[in-house]
Amino acid sequence: MRDVVFTRGSGWIPCVIRENGELRLMLGAGADADHEPRTFTFPVTEAHLAVIREDLSRHLLLWSAVLPLCDAAGTRGALDGTAAAALLDPVLLASPADVDALFRRVPWDRGRLVAHGADVDLLERGQVCAAMRAATVTPDEQRVRDHHADRRRAERGVLLGPLDAALLRYTGQYAHGATIPRRIPDAVDAALLPEVLRVIATAERACAGMRIGLDPRRGNRTTDKRAWDRVATAVDQAVRRAHPGLADDAVRTVGFLMCSETADRSKNTAGDTAGETSGEEDAEAEDGRTGAVGGASRTALSFSDDKGVEVKWRRDGRRGASAAFWEFVGERSAADNEVFTIEDEEVGEGIQLHFYADSVARVTTVREGADGRDPEYRVEYGLVDGLDDYRRLVHAFVRGGCAALEPHGPWMADVAEFERARRARRAGSSR
Repeated sequence: MRDVVFTRGSGWIPCVIRENGELRLMLGAGADADHEPRTFTFPVTEAHLAVIREDLSRHLLLWSAVLPLCDAAGTRGALDGTAAAALLDPVLLASPADVDALFRRVPWDRGRLVAHGADVDLLERGQVCAAMRAATVTPDEQRVRDHHADRRRAERGVLLGPLDAALLRYTGQYAHGATIPRRIPDAVDAALLPEVLRVIATAERACAGMRIGLDPRRGNRTTDKRAWDRVATAVDQAVRRAHPGLADDAVRTVGFLMCSETADRSKNTAGDTAGETSGEEDAEAEDGRTGAVGGASRTALSFSDDKGVEVKWRRDGRRGASAAFWEFVGERSAADNEVFTIEDEEVGEGIQLHFYADSVARVTTVREGADGRDPEYRVEYGLVDGLDDYRRLVHAFVRGGCAALEPHGPWMADVAEFERARRARRAGSSR
């Protein structure tokens, strides 16, 4: 038979029960193997109950001291009742000085005290009784998350000023730096909000007109890292120049916000399914509708990947070849599928993109196969600098074939020469 003798509301604060005629403190803590909350009890006396009933701060201090014992019990173990009972007199009945001394010797759960209104500065100085003078029955879990974040920053040697903290609260990243940032003006003190908005305005001007599309080389959902880094760098430099006193954490959260919003805008802007259509690709799409591509009426191209899958693009007035090709790449690209080819079979030209090597090959038919002979091709290799460079090459080929790729060289027919150039670039980038 179990009866509740004393409780402080319906929360997790331990309550006192009477079980088979014996007073016991009951608390929920931890979880079992099925992730269900565990419940622990241990005996208390009438004297202990009197303090628990009358003194919220001592009640909470006892809870804080017992929680580590519950954690030690794990998912199946029993509570160390002897150790729990040994905490009762020192926490509930001893003088404040003795309680403070006890908390310097035993483990205790800081978060529970912070959630219930503990003065953090006094806790840091070891004055736990004084810290709990303004304790509250209702917990504030956000206060705990903020406190943990402050401790992690302190471990890194980071000290936030009022504006730094306000910027982190504005983006919703004060407690969790990995949270997707958003604008929360109500989270900022009204006196600091105008200054926060000035910093945000500086960042907005720095990245105005910039785009962050998706990288079809990594599928149709992966953000273009180079574009992201360009926006982040532009914002970082502008904010540090205009507001030199800001902490790194504050500058980073503003940059994260601008990058996230820029990426979202880019997704919602009319363009190809890879997430970004440059002005040149828009022009190419218009050429595809009119049939004027590189001065000729190019009506069909074929796209293929390293797995032997091939699709045909035909001029149908709906979309250009570049957009269609990058859609194909986004749908087919994978870690084991990083070579894609565009061919104009009618004129015997093509380009092959090697995403794994940041390189490209342009292929021109020198002699058609006839009388049992294989066709003869001229293959030339070039180095590529990121997704934007690939986009320019694809666009140039679509508009003008292999001849239009000439300005995007140098092109090397000698494989050994190309490999030396590729190794030299790799060595240079690793310095």
